Amino acid sequence: MILAIDMGNSNIVIGGIDEQHSYFMERITTDTRKTDLEYAISIKNILELWHVTPPDIEGAILSSVVPPLNPILLNAVRKVTGLDCKLVGSGMKTGMNIRMDDPKKVGSDLIVDSVAAKANYPLPIIVIDMGTATTITTLDQKGDYVGGIIYPGLRVSLDTLSSRTAQLPHIDLEKPGAIIAKNTIESMRSGILYGTAAMMDGCIERIQEELGEKATVVATGGLAPFVTPLCRNKIIIDDNLLLKGLLILYRKNT
Repeated sequence: MILAIDMGNSNIVIGGIDEQHSYFMERITTDTRKTDLEYAISIKNILELWHVTPPDIEGAILSSVVPPLNPILLNAVRKVTGLDCKLVGSGMKTGMNIRMDDPKKVGSDLIVDSVAAKANYPLPIIVIDMGTATTITTLDQKGDYVGGIIYPGLRVSLDTLSSRTAQLPHIDLEKPGAIIAKNTIESMRSGILYGTAAMMDGCIERIQEELGEKATVVATGGLAPFVTPLCRNKIIIDDNLLLKGLLILYRKNT
């Protein structure tokens, strides 16, 4: 089993995976104030919850978009498992041509998602990752990483709307009813969910026009299940996409 960790701006996904199974996946809050010991306790608690012991883990790999926390997480993993955790970064073998202005500046999470999508789905592929930011990444028919889109995540947009307006409350993300809503809360819910779905549909269609062909569309991230059912395009939800990508990168670089 590989201990696969993806550190985002809001959450850290910690999972156990091998070629046959995804054994567990949990999320903890990203907090730059925490020490390596505090993160080690969180990791240890997750492993104990799933009855995983350090000897069960053959290796570990970390993808991160929060560089200041990298050494802290690497130390935390070492405290719990005794292993040196690999860090996704430039110079790592990906098996993918990254056709960007500066490939070294592409977010590691985008690389991990793309590696997993290329290995598991028909090309070309559009990968949507819905977290603090929503990213839409494109792989062409050759499997090359050709670029993408980044825009504010659903929760960021909703929190900004609530915090910067005097009379609009904070709301839960529940399935909206009709798009023409009858009260303030339903109007906000309809706007953020249908609006995000329409934005995703529009981006998917424009990307496919630029590619000149239809693409497989795969979505991941904690917010994907709220939005993808409202989209008009066929979108495959893959909750384990990041873990799959981290496993592939671990194998390629071991």
